[in-house]
Amino acid sequence: MKFLRFNKDGKTVFGVIIENRILEIEGDIFGEYKVTQIAYRPNEIRFLPPCCPTKIVAVGLNYRDHAAEMKKPPPEEPLIFMKPTTALIGHEDKIIYPKHMSSRVDYEGELAVVIGKRTKWVSEDDALNYVFGYTCINDVTARDLQAKDIQYTRAKGFDTFAPMGPVIETELDPSNLQISTFLNGERRQHSRTSELIFSVPRLISFISRVMTLLPGDIIATGTPAGIGPMRVGDKVEVEIEGIGILRNYVE
Repeated sequence: MKFLRFNKDGKTVFGVIIENRILEIEGDIFGEYKVTQIAYRPNEIRFLPPCCPTKIVAVGLNYRDHAAEMKKPPPEEPLIFMKPTTALIGHEDKIIYPKHMSSRVDYEGELAVVIGKRTKWVSEDDALNYVFGYTCINDVTARDLQAKDIQYTRAKGFDTFAPMGPVIETELDPSNLQISTFLNGERRQHSRTSELIFSVPRLISFISRVMTLLPGDIIATGTPAGIGPMRVGDKVEVEIEGIGILRNYVE
């Protein structure tokens, strides 16, 4: 099923897409909920990030071709860092270019894992049982600051630097999905999740041995080769097979 979170007339609710209609949900998608018959069309609502994580755990250099374009060796174990939840924005929202600090801001289209229940010290074999679903995320990065700083917090942490959505797809096998990023309609990134150095189960297991993951938490699994700069006025779209298209604009 495709779940989403949206705002309608000042009210924020969860919903589910059934037969091209958005049906409002009463309750919490990570707990007990009921699908109502209150229905909307997509152009009647404002998409929000489809969940409210306590943390966004991102993974660096998780495609070999991306490691090569960054002129770095593939890591021997997952390279993880954090993005603040204040960076989250939804489908069709604006990415704000921080011109006061950066002169190069890049797109990074990625598959995001949405955790469904408390996850601590899980095995790879059991890891997918802790997943609620999957969505698209754009790990927006101030590339010049990433090169300048020792760690990634500033480069990855600006407000609006984590567009996510438009939906969470719960019925999906993450092992071999097509992933693409388009800039102003031109495809710039194209790969499959089968090319991940560390698979989704491996990432969940590894991270759960570092920190406890809670319902709604996000793991951004890494970006393939083809990263590049965005400019004010650009449109950037992340498309993942089975999920859909996350679209945002730079201003």
